Amino acid sequence: MGAQSMDQHFIVMMIPHHDGAIAMADLALTRAKRPEIKELARSIKASQTSENAQMRIWYRQWFGQPVPSWNQSTGLGGTGGAGGGMGTAPMGGGMGMGQMGRGTDLTALSKAPDFDRAFIEQMIPHHQMGVRMATMAQANSQHQELRLLQQAMVKAQSQEIEQMRQWYRSWYGSP
Repeated sequence: MGAQSMDQHFIVMMIPHHDGAIAMADLALTRAKRPEIKELARSIKASQTSENAQMRIWYRQWFGQPVPSWNQSTGLGGTGGAGGGMGTAPMGGGMGMGQMGRGTDLTALSKAPDFDRAFIEQMIPHHQMGVRMATMAQANSQHQELRLLQQAMVKAQSQEIEQMRQWYRSWYGSP
């Protein structure tokens, strides 16, 4: 895969991954009990919505077309389109999306008896996947501005992971 197609691939994969975190954050804004979780959710929603908008602009500038939906570009997933429907998709689209895309089940999260704990337990591995994706992509990215965004993603999400781990230890004991 050439550098240009690596940048295309990263953007096509990262946007639905961010959409997953944004959907989890939206849920946290209404379901979380702890103000710390709500504040983190606001931060995740703001930063990842902004990053998605920027990646969409760059994609159009660099590749002359809008970002294709995740399903069309990869052939993975089946039931949900990019964006809204993926989190509640039963088995069909869920498997590919669970591994590469969002990695969470919003229905289960929304019904968790201890939402705050479930949110942390799902957001940490979700962020870890995002950090891995951005770290791997940096080495091969052709566009400096995308490399800088990837570095910012790694830094922000790594800090958020550490914060969530501290909260988890403090609130629930060792993970």
